[in-house]
Parts: sequence; C-alpha cells; structure tokens
Amino acid sequence: MEKKNFTMGLFSGSLDKLTAAGIILSGAIAHGMSVDIYVLLQGARAFKKDIGADIDKLSMAENANLKSEFVASLERLKVKSWLDFFKEAKGMGEVRIHICGLAGKIWGGEKMEDFVDIVDDICGIGEYIINAQEADLHLFI
Repeated sequence: MEKKNFTMGLFSGSLDKLTAAGIILSGAIAHGMSVDIYVLLQGARAFKKDIGADIDKLSMAENANLKSEFVASLERLKVKSWLDFFKEAKGMGEVRIHICGLAGKIWGGEKMEDFVDIVDDICGIGEYIINAQEADLHLFI
C-alpha cells in the first residue's frame, strides 16, 4: 500500500489546539502516514525554546476560563504534553516540522536555534501551499 501524505497547517499556539494537533499527529503516524507540519503565526510562538513546554505561557483558544480544568484533566488522565506528542511521533515515523519564516520573526525567532529541537527547518509560505495542494490529507488547526 502506498504511503499517504498528511499536511497540517498549525496556526494556533493555544494549549487546547496544540494538544489536539499532537493527538491527530500520533494517529497519522500510527496509520503509517508521512507528515509535514507547517507552523504558522501564533503556532510559531509555541515552538520557541523559551515557550515550548511551559503551559503557563500558552493560552486556550476556546473557553480560556477552563484552562485550569483542562490542565488538571490532562494530568489526572496522564496525557502527554503537546510537545511530547510531537517528539514521540517524530521518533516513530516520518514527521517534518517547518516554521514559517515570517511567523518566526514575528515572535523573535529568526534562526533554528531559537526553536525547540524537533523543528526541521524555516521556510516560506509557498512551500506550505505547494505541500497542501499535493497532500492526500490536509488539516488547518
């Protein structure tokens, strides 16, 4: 069976959507898909080394007043952090994480050293558009 290509445009840098993206990514890898994630705008902030796994620095996209309940539930259920989902998926399959150059610059990230170690490169938006057009599955979060 031919390997399917999955492209994700990850616009959000909120804890709830990053967690959802990590879970979806894990499912894609478990199904043998090749994954390219293009991290855009607010998403790029979450991938900065000084933000990364620090959930206190991340907002909630939906119902901000539920953040403490959401975090408590994740801890109670022993759900991995969003960043751990991404790291684990990269270790299990073909996952490439691309930071949009402009998005990185908006948050003060201009070189690879500014981002967590799972980032593969910094690229332009054109690469995302082409990849999304050619993908078997494309999601925008």
